[in-house]
Amino acid sequence: MTNILRHYLFWPVAALVALLVANTIARPSFLAISIRDGHLFGAPIDILRTTAPLLLVALGMTLVIATRGIDLSVGAVVAVSGAVALSHIASSPNPESPVTVLTAIGLALALCLVLGVWNGFLVSVLGIQPIIATLILMTAGRGVAMLITGGMITTINSAPFKVLGSGFWLGLPVAAIIAFGVFAVVAFVVRRTALGMLLEATGINPAASRLSGVRSKTLTWTVYTASGLFAGLAGLLISADTMAADANNAGVFIELDAILAVVIGGTALSGGKFNLSGTLVGALVIATLERTVTVLGISPLVTPLFMALVVIAVTLLQSPRMRERLTAATRRPVATTPPEPQPAARPDSTEVKA
Repeated sequence: MTNILRHYLFWPVAALVALLVANTIARPSFLAISIRDGHLFGAPIDILRTTAPLLLVALGMTLVIATRGIDLSVGAVVAVSGAVALSHIASSPNPESPVTVLTAIGLALALCLVLGVWNGFLVSVLGIQPIIATLILMTAGRGVAMLITGGMITTINSAPFKVLGSGFWLGLPVAAIIAFGVFAVVAFVVRRTALGMLLEATGINPAASRLSGVRSKTLTWTVYTASGLFAGLAGLLISADTMAADANNAGVFIELDAILAVVIGGTALSGGKFNLSGTLVGALVIATLERTVTVLGISPLVTPLFMALVVIAVTLLQSPRMRERLTAATRRPVATTPPEPQPAARPDSTEVKA
């Protein structure tokens, strides 16, 4: 029992189960899944679909935090990605063409990749603090998105592009398939190769890892590039779901949700060891929490307060001091038996009597 309580996934999974139970009590059919129009339908499927963009952003954020960094620009990158893709499709004479959609996706991801390279250059080459380096793009990125869309909300009508956000394949949401597929590939690469160990070494002690032959600057540059790419992919999923590009509101505060997902999953902001499985659970917790607000009928005025209380409870339960107290409370006292009395020592027969 003690080992279970000390596992980094115990409290995130417990919070997720508690939210599912609360939703089931409020709405008994919450976990019901049916087949409609040839695909799965139900609240759990909706949670998987809404988790997809956050999971992609949180995945990149986990890799960045592992190297003692932070990326505050992912929300702006999300807005830029949607603006580029939808502006290209809207200006095309044939928005329904798959070639047009693929070109728009390629342009959006290429620009987001460049933005990630820019962040990595500022942090790893110029040595700017990550929070300052990414804050530059956080403030300038939405301005770039506004310039691309001309300050207007760009809307389109393209069935091939809509598949990314609300389409289904083999009964499952395409957005969830993309996000979980990317997550599986990244998890396999960082845990089945030396890349994960090198990232942890860079986060624990960058100077020592560099002296031991680890190319810490290259790794740092790489994770910021990956973070920009994943944020761009998340922006495509979000814009495809709404079929609109809103430079002001697309991806607002998604960087904070991503950081929360990483922290809930048990990854420390100080860098070093990271838990991708914990990030996955953290993203599911946040998506389920947003659904819980709707199911329980909580007023929008107090929704942020309710979500903050749940997140605070989970993070407190994960704190080292709370884990020590819970571990101590679950330990059973060991019964001790009094020592048996020892017989009195007899005088040696070889002693010479006085």
